[in-house]
Amino acid sequence: MESLNVSELVQRLSSEEESVRKMAVFKLQNAIGDPSFADVFIQEGGMPKLRFLALHSTGNTLAYCLTSLSRLLELDKGWDHVTDDLIMRIVDLVVAQPLVNVNRGAMSVLAAIVGHPNRRTSQPNATGFQRLKPAVEQQPQFLPMLVEKIASADHALCANALQLINSLMRDAISNGGGFEWPRFIKQLQELGVIKSVYGLMQSSAIQDLAQPLLEFQTLTKVLLRKWRDEKIEMENPDHRRAIRGLQLASNGERIHSETNSTGSRKMTVANWKRLGFETDSPAYDFESTGYLGLMDLTDFIYKNEDGFQKLLLEQSVQPVEQRCPIGRAAMAVTLILYEHFDVDKADGGEAQKYVSLESRTQFDKAFKPLLLHWPRLHASGLLAFIRLWKAAGAEIEDFEKIEELVRILVEQVVGQAPRTRDIKEVEEELAQFDLKRLRDLQMELLELTYEDAWGHHLSRQVREELNHEALQFVKEQRIRCLLSGSWFPVSVNYSTDAGPVTNKSVNRGVASGWRYVRLSHNRRFLHYADFDTKTVAEPRLDALYNKIDLSIISSVVSNVSASSPSTASSDETVTSPELASTSTKITIHGYLPSESHGHSRQTSEASTSSHNHKEVVLLQLHPQSHTLASEWLDGLLMLLNQQPITADTNKLVNLISGYGLKIRLLNVRFEDVSMEEPVWPTREGLDDDYYYDIGGMEAGV
Repeated sequence: MESLNVSELVQRLSSEEESVRKMAVFKLQNAIGDPSFADVFIQEGGMPKLRFLALHSTGNTLAYCLTSLSRLLELDKGWDHVTDDLIMRIVDLVVAQPLVNVNRGAMSVLAAIVGHPNRRTSQPNATGFQRLKPAVEQQPQFLPMLVEKIASADHALCANALQLINSLMRDAISNGGGFEWPRFIKQLQELGVIKSVYGLMQSSAIQDLAQPLLEFQTLTKVLLRKWRDEKIEMENPDHRRAIRGLQLASNGERIHSETNSTGSRKMTVANWKRLGFETDSPAYDFESTGYLGLMDLTDFIYKNEDGFQKLLLEQSVQPVEQRCPIGRAAMAVTLILYEHFDVDKADGGEAQKYVSLESRTQFDKAFKPLLLHWPRLHASGLLAFIRLWKAAGAEIEDFEKIEELVRILVEQVVGQAPRTRDIKEVEEELAQFDLKRLRDLQMELLELTYEDAWGHHLSRQVREELNHEALQFVKEQRIRCLLSGSWFPVSVNYSTDAGPVTNKSVNRGVASGWRYVRLSHNRRFLHYADFDTKTVAEPRLDALYNKIDLSIISSVVSNVSASSPSTASSDETVTSPELASTSTKITIHGYLPSESHGHSRQTSEASTSSHNHKEVVLLQLHPQSHTLASEWLDGLLMLLNQQPITADTNKLVNLISGYGLKIRLLNVRFEDVSMEEPVWPTREGLDDDYYYDIGGMEAGV
């Protein structure tokens, strides 16, 4: 500013030479942002000349002039010279001027006018939108061209266009009278502003357009909140028209008007409950969602008219208690989305919160492109509600349970969706997410909730301790099975008939001998011996002449299934009391000295370093049942300090751990969690012949 002579600069603005005027206004656009310079510029009579250039210049001179004017208006100066003819000129430029730099400056000036209405003109009470309205009405292509410029490859032009749209929306919402602002918003939507902004939010240009995009997102929330706060009134033409449309779509009786004793008109709704509402009063039913809920349901029905008619037909043949209340479900989905996007928390500071952040992660967290597709999300959520209702076989009393599942579904699919995910993919996932997965997620969330409420009773550490205690208990039980000893068939000889052993061919195989195996009392040796037949009395330990030192065992392997055994059919392989199943085998491997030739009779002195040994089969067992197989396989593994692997043992561990957890929960009082105080039973009206219903906490006789 110090290097510029303001008086000389003002004189050059009115020079007869185009080049002089262009250079003067070029220098002006860089200096006018200084408030002190702007004051001197106005005192020197620069505003009339700047206004003249804005009205009559072209090309770069016009672009520099508009940039200077917008910066001056942003300083809240020069409003006396913003006249209707100037506004008309700038609106014409937005529609007809092809130069990008001229368009950028023109939209900046209009955004300033809308955002800072001039109260020192002939229209002192006019809002910014009303200042532009006469010019816009003469240029019907103004809004279409404005929306079209949002898709411009020039990010600065795109940002200015979106900023002007934001200013128009905010001013219309805040100051629009009557039903003017809803029509304006609807017009913008019909021109494709949602589609354009949605594309920008998912593009790589998001950092250059962060502030106007976040402001548009905030304005979307403001609109949603305004619609929800708008109560349903039957005297309102838009509300009455929407409700009549719902009735016609449901093939219900039409809404009719009647005059009461005072001469006023009121609306009576017949068969309103057929849509799944609780009362016959739309105003009461939509109290929680307002006009937003009515819009959502109306939009769903209009876009799914054939499917809606089919749905009503399906529901009509169901018992009353099993019918899905579509109206209530639609309002529930509206509120779920409303809470999910924190619509009530919309404020002007949201855009400023992230505008200075450079991290792409922060941008992805700030932007919610799916919010712009609210009607499609609502429709998908409502269809998911109905689908889950059918899958769960729900009844009216289960409404809140299905509602909670839909809330979890929205949090999982919509909440976890990245910024660049397409709305179609979200709709598909909402339609395919099954009931079982949702219930699993619900249990996980419930577990986290309980951890917060009953932390010291349900903490991860406590569960790990309970699981360890259960594992030690089962280990001792399994080892005691080994200490008790068991009979195993040595081998099975079959006849020449081929095929598996079945109920029809069970007698064709004969066990050639039996082996009795037992763990020593000191748990160091595995004793065993072979017998021709099973004896009624269990052999004494000293009669078992073979033994294996547990220290030389390297591994225990088996083909025992880790899953629960299935019930065999009549023709499937079976086990007989006198015949071992050939499908189950436990093999004990160990290291023997190199000079040994696989003899299984070993003592502790035979245990030396493994590099001098070779691994051989020490013993094979053929359990006759899955229970016996589980006891011996997991017993041997746990005896060697390894983890059990069979389903029977793991089920037993979980069962004991669960009982331990329930015992811990007996210490939980109702004061420890957020819940209502229970109603304690009394002895009033009871004699000695009474009982307590523990589940319902009620007393009876």
